[in-house]
Amino acid sequence: MASKSLTFSVRPRGKPFHKLPEELSLSSASTSSDLYTQLASSTKTSIHRLRITKGSDGSLIPNTSSRPVSDTGLRDGSSIYVKDLGPQISWRLVYVLEYLGPLLIHPLLYFLLPSSSSSPSFLQTLSCTLITLHFLKRELETLFLHRFSSATMPLFNLYKNSAHYWLLAGLNIAFWTYRSSSPAAGDSNPWITWPSVALYVIGELGNLNAHLVLRSLRSSGGNERGIPHGFGFGLVTCPNYMFETLAWIGICGVTWSLASVLFATVAVGQMAIWAQKREMRYRREFGGKYQKKRSVILPGLW
Repeated sequence: MASKSLTFSVRPRGKPFHKLPEELSLSSASTSSDLYTQLASSTKTSIHRLRITKGSDGSLIPNTSSRPVSDTGLRDGSSIYVKDLGPQISWRLVYVLEYLGPLLIHPLLYFLLPSSSSSPSFLQTLSCTLITLHFLKRELETLFLHRFSSATMPLFNLYKNSAHYWLLAGLNIAFWTYRSSSPAAGDSNPWITWPSVALYVIGELGNLNAHLVLRSLRSSGGNERGIPHGFGFGLVTCPNYMFETLAWIGICGVTWSLASVLFATVAVGQMAIWAQKREMRYRREFGGKYQKKRSVILPGLW
């Protein structure tokens, strides 16, 4: 059976759109990705800057080649709204740049801050090693492990995210940890140091395992979602965040620094918000197939 043509009324959302057509026609067999491609071509705008919503209820029309445009709820004569999201930057590049800050700052200040009459203490050396390895792992996961559901994010996020990592995790922790007068410049207490290192190792390995599970749910270049199972996923919604928290508790125990506690507190608070949103999304997308979690990041606590 031949597919019929669908004609949509096109309206801008927000500021005026250069060369935005008033109408757009597609075959009913076309995908929602074709809709994005045709509008990007008409407006001479990057496809990643476009956000297209239905005029009937304002819901997002996803940019995917696996869903016919007729399955989005659009009909002949439907209205669609197109918004310019502004300058974009790839998720992968944002992650690489934001993690690069602490990865460079910690070794640099480790060598620069101690006075000429004193060398870094054992705790300062251990702190620099653990933090550098943590962000090196982050960089390697970004380059070779993570699969992103969206290609880009607003360029502004680069500055916001980089401030979080370059200032809070980089300059803030490094300055207060590697000074000759810092608590970490003193003697190590093995009853605190080695349990902290153990927490760090468990946290990093558990976090890596959770990331491997999440990677397995999505094909390369795809944006499909699935229900994750495995170590930690029966306890909380996001065990990757739970293990990340354990790793930072370990770092706090080694650095003896309130600066580390500050960064960890801000980071855990943000991860909890993300985890709560993911729990709600799992419930909405998978319904009865998904086992609801009472805790999203810390078992019995949060």
